Amino acid sequence: MTETTIAEHGLIGDLQTAALVTTDGSIDWFCCPRFDSPSVFGALLDDERGGRFRIRPAGACASAQMYHPDTAVLITRFSGPDGIGEVVDFMPPCDGPATTRHRIARLVRCVRGRMTFDVVVAPRFDYGRRPHQAMLVANGAVFIARDTSLVLHAVREPGDEHLAETRIEGGDVHLRLTLDAGQVRGVVLETDSAEPPREIRVADFEALFQSTVDWWRGWLARSTYRGRWREIVLRSAITLKLLTYEPTGGLVAAPTLGLPEELGGERNWDYRYTWVRDASFSVSALLALGFAEEAARFGNWLGDRIREGRGGTSGPLAVLYRVDGTTDLREESLAHWSGYRGSAPVRIGNDAAGQLQLDIYGEALDSVFAADRAGFELPHQGWEALRAALEWLGEHWDQPEEGIWETRGGRKRFTYGRLMSWVAFDRGIRLAGTHGRPAPVEDWTWQRDSIHGQIIDRGWHRTRNAFVQHDTGDELDAALLRMPRTGFLPATDPLWLSTLDAIKTGLVTDSLVYRYDPAASPDGLAGAEGTFSLCSFAYVDALARAGRLEEARTAFEKMLTYANHVGLYAEEIAPTGEQLGNFPQAFTHLALIDAAVTLDAVLG
Repeated sequence: MTETTIAEHGLIGDLQTAALVTTDGSIDWFCCPRFDSPSVFGALLDDERGGRFRIRPAGACASAQMYHPDTAVLITRFSGPDGIGEVVDFMPPCDGPATTRHRIARLVRCVRGRMTFDVVVAPRFDYGRRPHQAMLVANGAVFIARDTSLVLHAVREPGDEHLAETRIEGGDVHLRLTLDAGQVRGVVLETDSAEPPREIRVADFEALFQSTVDWWRGWLARSTYRGRWREIVLRSAITLKLLTYEPTGGLVAAPTLGLPEELGGERNWDYRYTWVRDASFSVSALLALGFAEEAARFGNWLGDRIREGRGGTSGPLAVLYRVDGTTDLREESLAHWSGYRGSAPVRIGNDAAGQLQLDIYGEALDSVFAADRAGFELPHQGWEALRAALEWLGEHWDQPEEGIWETRGGRKRFTYGRLMSWVAFDRGIRLAGTHGRPAPVEDWTWQRDSIHGQIIDRGWHRTRNAFVQHDTGDELDAALLRMPRTGFLPATDPLWLSTLDAIKTGLVTDSLVYRYDPAASPDGLAGAEGTFSLCSFAYVDALARAGRLEEARTAFEKMLTYANHVGLYAEEIAPTGEQLGNFPQAFTHLALIDAAVTLDAVLG
């Protein structure tokens, strides 16, 4: 079983796929050629059958991990009785069209003394379902599995033959590399290469490292954020960039699948896709940091999805898409994998794609509205697509749905879905009025006001003295923490302040926020889950907007202590403080940025 915890990982990527690197130098998660492609290394979910790419010292060593400042280049440092060494991991950015060629570069350096590193390249193609052959050749090795291949290039200097011992064992390549202080060597693993392994000189490898560092620093220099929490906010921005599929601009919810929301439980989902909701939230977060180009590219992605207009009872928008905009997301289980710490089933695909979630229309329109205020033009064709979406929503908003949390316990009239439907019409009305767009504004105004009235009449629970999850119960829902952010009610309105107090009492535990109580609000799944980090940061935002600045800042600072050693967050936090769920999660980092920006504004 997997011994490394979820939090003991750093993330590297090239803007089309990504890899997780453990604190002991093992890449135990990597899919290619895209985020949503089958895995090549998957030891994170099955230590025996998943496959890994490990570089670490031969003897016992302590390790520590950090990012090269202001980059996505990861450094894992080892110290032992014989010396100090480090492995520098990066993937040169692929910021052009979609490609099947990706490179994982692993620079190995001895800093002091003498160190011997063991390198193991053990791929397991197609989630470990496809056999492969391995061959040692001049300057490296080749792995072949039916319609895909990997090439391992050696980084060395002439006369280095004495430094390395190489062998094949069970389809895996093993290499032992002994270095003295100051020596630098390494390997580059390349997918779908048209060339055989080649010898890469150290100077060329260091130049590749420097160009990658320069690329990330050049990108980050575009940020306009000058707030109090620059380091963690910009690390979140880099993480969001790493989770963006550059060819389309789609943002994946996470680069992983199957990481549990409860250890040993069944809440193990595939998050390697683009949710309309998550990606829409990214627009305001990225704009707030000055990354207008990324926000605009997602706007183009969203516009393409709206113009495609699927139609039918599920609406013109799907809940989620593959990174290329397709919707083939049939859910199945990998029965041959044990799962993270025995958490099964391990699911690939996601049946939530076929659910009805009404809130996505409000999030989509809100992102378009934010982009419009930032100066981006909405073309006529895009406006017509939005009109069509609002026409569909006008006929369908008043019905049960699965909701933002994608419950599998039956449809309900969720208050949050109503709230975001109100947002959709409100933003449509504003866009039409600002630019004189042709629109049935009177009808949209009637729809908006009808929804507002229904939320007040049915979403408000008089005994609970709070807005509740749906109109047939009194359960609380942390999704409603976004209510003041939408403008539905002022952040200091008595109805909202009473709701905030109820959420504090019922769902908050020392700054950590549960999204709802599964026992009180059955969601069709067995077991429980941890606190939801998106909601914890949304709680900070809501406190700040309500003027409760001391509470907000304390809650925010406490949340920062739950980040892992390189500033990354999974989806949830267990009662033990352990990170749970897919990792790192875009939703969490988006909410962190929103909370930091709001706090900066109100603190002055």
